[in-house]
Amino acid sequence: MTKHTPNLKAEKILGGVATSQRHDSAHKHVTGTAVYIDDMAEPAGTLHACLGLSTVPHGKIRAMDLAAVRAAPGVVDVLTAADVPGENDISPTGLHDEPVLAEGKVQFHGQPIFAVIAETREQARRACKLAKIDYEELPFVTDIGGLDPLKDKLVTKPLRLQRGDAKEAIGKAPRRITGKMRVGGQDHFYLEGHIALAIPGEDHDVTVYSSTQHPSEVQHMVSHALGVSSHAVTVEVRRMGGGFGGKETQSNQFAAIAAIAAKKLKRAVKLRPDRDDDMTATGKRHDFVIDYDVGFDDEGNILGVDFIFGARCGFSADLSGAVTDRALFHCDNTYYWPAVNAVSAPLYTNTVSNTAFRGFGGPQGMVGAERVIDEVAFATAKDPLEIRKKNFYGPSGDKKGDRNVTPYHQTVEDNIIQRIVADLEKSADYAGRRREIAAFNANSRIIKRGIAMTPVKFGISFTATQFNQAGALVHVYTDGSVHLNHGGTEMGQGLYVKVAQVVAEEFQIDIDRVKITATTTGKVPNTSATAASSGSDLNGMAAQNAARQIKDRLIDFAAEAHQVAKDQVIFLPNRVRIGNEEISFAALVRQAYNARIQLSAAGFYKTPKIHWDRDKGRGHPFYYFAYGAACSEVSVDTLTGEYVIERTDILHETGRSLNRAIDIGQIEGGFVQGAGWLTTEELVWDDKGRLRTHAPSTYKIPLASDRPKIFNVTLADWSENAEPAVHRSKAVGEPPFPLGMSVLHALSDAVASVADHKICPRLDAPATPERVLMTIERVKAEAAK
Repeated sequence: MTKHTPNLKAEKILGGVATSQRHDSAHKHVTGTAVYIDDMAEPAGTLHACLGLSTVPHGKIRAMDLAAVRAAPGVVDVLTAADVPGENDISPTGLHDEPVLAEGKVQFHGQPIFAVIAETREQARRACKLAKIDYEELPFVTDIGGLDPLKDKLVTKPLRLQRGDAKEAIGKAPRRITGKMRVGGQDHFYLEGHIALAIPGEDHDVTVYSSTQHPSEVQHMVSHALGVSSHAVTVEVRRMGGGFGGKETQSNQFAAIAAIAAKKLKRAVKLRPDRDDDMTATGKRHDFVIDYDVGFDDEGNILGVDFIFGARCGFSADLSGAVTDRALFHCDNTYYWPAVNAVSAPLYTNTVSNTAFRGFGGPQGMVGAERVIDEVAFATAKDPLEIRKKNFYGPSGDKKGDRNVTPYHQTVEDNIIQRIVADLEKSADYAGRRREIAAFNANSRIIKRGIAMTPVKFGISFTATQFNQAGALVHVYTDGSVHLNHGGTEMGQGLYVKVAQVVAEEFQIDIDRVKITATTTGKVPNTSATAASSGSDLNGMAAQNAARQIKDRLIDFAAEAHQVAKDQVIFLPNRVRIGNEEISFAALVRQAYNARIQLSAAGFYKTPKIHWDRDKGRGHPFYYFAYGAACSEVSVDTLTGEYVIERTDILHETGRSLNRAIDIGQIEGGFVQGAGWLTTEELVWDDKGRLRTHAPSTYKIPLASDRPKIFNVTLADWSENAEPAVHRSKAVGEPPFPLGMSVLHALSDAVASVADHKICPRLDAPATPERVLMTIERVKAEAAK
């Protein structure tokens, strides 16, 4: 021990919370040394699987001749539904509507019917093409545009949110507008596609390496398909090359097929579909048709709204119920609707079952809210930003003080959107630039510019209350190093390093002393998906809980062993002060071990306050809200519809940021991905029910060249979480995604300029150059009448 000397105030550990730390795998990502499942050394004798997909969108299977497939070179086996030893179902909601392999009928073009297992991947792929399947083709529907959301077939129970009498409020309002909007879907287009490697063990055991956001669900689905208990299945994932929600449930099928084959053949089996098959056979973001009816006064105060959110869900429920629920939860965005009625319609179609995607339906709900704002702005001849601010949650001359109640009857207690927008309006010089743009457009016949500022209020928590829990496992070894494991998965978003920072902060040790280990169901059980922007909140708190258990034991031991009060045991950077002496952290740990003090702990956390009654449409589904705003400026060529994003300014809050560098990266990436969804990314099915946009050659994600020419991203440093979340931080995964709405509305503003802003363009998404051009021509034609 050494005598205590005063500490310098600037002394800190390396890599604690509230510091900018690089992603723990960043150097591996850019050098190609990060190990993904396809990089792992394959066990001797590994076999490879390929899926045989349906060639019709809806039909009964009359006959299936797989003789040529079985006889093909290298083929070891061919699996069909009859080879599933347990339950032929991977439905995440328990509705038993999604088979591992189709049996008797197919419900979308590209549905997996059989799986070829061969010595090489190429042999499996070639053999798949030799199948002869006879179908009795049935009528099919791929588009929801002509469906009645209140009468046609649904995949799950709809939701209704009501507050006040919307019909009466709209009927009595001085002005009224009805309309319809289409919002397109989106493919996840992760860099690493779906993949599973299953290695059989003794008895019923199997280990599955899966690219999944939800290891526990994969564990359960594999066990059900094998007909064994969950304890026989271990699922591990070190990292994913992107997920965005696409690997929350869609990994189940690939893992189950690989595991069934591995156990049957007693050899390791890998299933990695190529990009075309991956995009064809896996779900996407739900596209919506949104019907709206709004009543308002001459000043632009919205008095009542009525929404119907019809979603293309595909052939099974998957997560469509929760996704369409969240769309309704965000149909207010940042606005107070005095009277509101909102209904979801999760519609059945003969397309792949759509699934989770960053924002989980929330962005689609917000887009509906922003269309209503635009309609009112054009009807009253006011700046859309003025209408937005006029209808924000919060005080606005309402003596009752109830302008903070959402359509689901939760009170918004942490509203900061007024300040966010005011700060951004000033820093981005919105008013000055709007004047400059008006002058530019007046003197530019072909190129038109547009600008828009759109806000975001995003609810944080799983709406299914039971998922708001997490576990963690922390070991402290006798050399003072720390092993950290938790239920969260790393898909490039920086979760691992954030949670490691939390643990380093608790023990006051440098972050390089904390080992981040692969997520596995064998260490932390019954985990929730890494989704709903809750990864850091849940797993950070669980890890903190585990670390504090060990820390408390160390404090108790040190106080007793050195005969001092507990409050005289203080953790300092990489050492501990005990009374008036100091000892290194590692030395204290060694002493505690010698005294037989437990140096391992399982942590747990469950989100407080939240509750939700779906039948009543009432509750407190969100722990808190995250806020932000974006101001975007675009230039549009009115002869071609082509455009560029000239500039984007973003002000977003993350509470007390755990890691500014990671958070800013998430905001930048979220914005670009959101802008891509609303502009370039378009899903197209042909008249035979085939997805035609199933490869990079036909599906356009935003490139580096599509980013704003000027891109300013700022964190609202004055913000902190009013709730006791981990270090008062806020979630940052999904909330920035809807900031891309500012680009859609800037394009709408530019289009509107061709008719002197007298006609609401009603620009649907994705606003591809073709759609922008068609909207320009329509607006011109309407203006000429």
